[in-house]
Amino acid sequence: MNDLFFGDGTAHSILLFGFVIAVGLYLSRFKFKGVSIGATWVLFVGLIMSHFGFLVNPKVLHFMKEFGLILFVYTIGLQVGPGFFQSFKKGGVLLNVLAICFVLLAVATVISIHFITGEDLTTLTGVMSGAVTNTPGLGAAQQALGDKVASLGAAPEVAAAASAKVASAYAVAYPMGVLGVILLLIFFKAIFKIDLQKEKEELDAETVTGDTARRMHCLVDNPAIFGKKVADIVADMDNTLVISRIMRDGVITEALADNVLQQGDKVLLVTTQKNVDGIRIVFGKEIPMHLADWDKVGDKMHSKRLIITKSSMTGKNLRSLNIRQTYGVSVTRVIRAGVQLLALPDLVLKMGDTIQVVGTDEHINEVAKLVGNKPESLSHPNLVPIFFGIVLGIIVGTIPFFIPGIPSAIKLGFAGGPLIVAILISYFGPKFRITTYTTLSANMMVREIGIAFFMAAVGLGAGKNFVETFINGGYIWVLYGTLITMIPVSIICLVGRLFFKLNFYQITGLITGGCTNPPALAFSQNAYGTDYTSINYATVYPVAMFMRVLVAQLLILFATIAI
Repeated sequence: MNDLFFGDGTAHSILLFGFVIAVGLYLSRFKFKGVSIGATWVLFVGLIMSHFGFLVNPKVLHFMKEFGLILFVYTIGLQVGPGFFQSFKKGGVLLNVLAICFVLLAVATVISIHFITGEDLTTLTGVMSGAVTNTPGLGAAQQALGDKVASLGAAPEVAAAASAKVASAYAVAYPMGVLGVILLLIFFKAIFKIDLQKEKEELDAETVTGDTARRMHCLVDNPAIFGKKVADIVADMDNTLVISRIMRDGVITEALADNVLQQGDKVLLVTTQKNVDGIRIVFGKEIPMHLADWDKVGDKMHSKRLIITKSSMTGKNLRSLNIRQTYGVSVTRVIRAGVQLLALPDLVLKMGDTIQVVGTDEHINEVAKLVGNKPESLSHPNLVPIFFGIVLGIIVGTIPFFIPGIPSAIKLGFAGGPLIVAILISYFGPKFRITTYTTLSANMMVREIGIAFFMAAVGLGAGKNFVETFINGGYIWVLYGTLITMIPVSIICLVGRLFFKLNFYQITGLITGGCTNPPALAFSQNAYGTDYTSINYATVYPVAMFMRVLVAQLLILFATIAI
């Protein structure tokens, strides 16, 4: 029993992690004035347990921390990848510029504290890494410090002591780095009087882009198209519309390629939002009708939604399937992640998409067999791209980038590499027939397990010397860390909201991504909902991570030059 509770074996490690996570998640249920810090409780339970001597083998601790972080950021990348590039086009440049300014503000705060208090830059670099919860920055700083001290001819013990001091400063500042960001987000939400529903609706409205599908009811009233075939009209419009049905003298028929339009015909079509005005001009006018009007006459024509559940469909475009020519069924829209897209011929399909089709029951059933249409099969997790992507992510994260004048290579690390690979795979995978679909519940399960392991490992690793370091002068590092956390966050929040009119979800993503702060991201997700925070987090994270690692090494370089 002693080994089980106080040893360092496998059973002890599993028991301790399970207890810390279970208690932390239980405490996350409690709210203060409607606000909870969520799974961040796991971090603080870990700190308490390790302070009282419940420790985990360092190698196991390191593995759990890195593996948990990888699972967390990779599943975020898979979830937000399809919307990442759209988000980048819509303001990603501004967000990344602000993220760079965010990092530089932290550096300016560090340098100011150095000149005002006389605290050495090496220690403040550790404080800064903890204050922005950037473990790769700490690792890069320690490596740069070790290399520089060794090049100066100092004994190995000196380098080890200096590295340990930087790590202690990091550990002392880390909890406030997490809690400070969360408190500031809560504070600015109150100050700006944020209405979360309104903020979400604004972003929802922005997602209705020019490429979003829109149903129209038009009267054929333009002499220029009298007597023209459906196929010719669609071709003249560069395939920017799909004509679904034609109503002539009260009789509804499917709009086949060879059908000829006549004056007075009514057509049901789907186009993109940006082409609405052009469609009105071509057909003559848009008329007020309801979708139910097209079902009043029973000619066996029906509209149904089919789910693509065959992995073989991933990567194929609608043109290659020849659904209309082969089955006599029209595909009018594709619904992906809740967004309705026009069924353009070159639109690449992916597993989990839903297609809106129009035709007879018999023909629709044939198309259903083609695409699968078995929702229950989507409940089975597709693990190959997850673990293969993690492998690629780790490789990418460990590739060194050498910059002249920097003593050690820059790396994206175990967080940046998997995140970038996950974004790329989820976005480009279908084009190469790589199925990346996972259900939202499966994604959330892996994500929550990952962040729980990560925060438990950080807490269990930092609590042993936390109180002792704090009492023996480390309390001043907490103050420094608080300043390094709160000054840049406050400035960016104010500038982003007041000058650039950023949405609150953009601000939370910018702040959590700019701090490379997974616990704060987890809090934002739990407290505020939607994937908008994660999308903006992923938008700025790669640049922020690179900058954090770079400036940590630069500060160490300047500090050792001064020595």
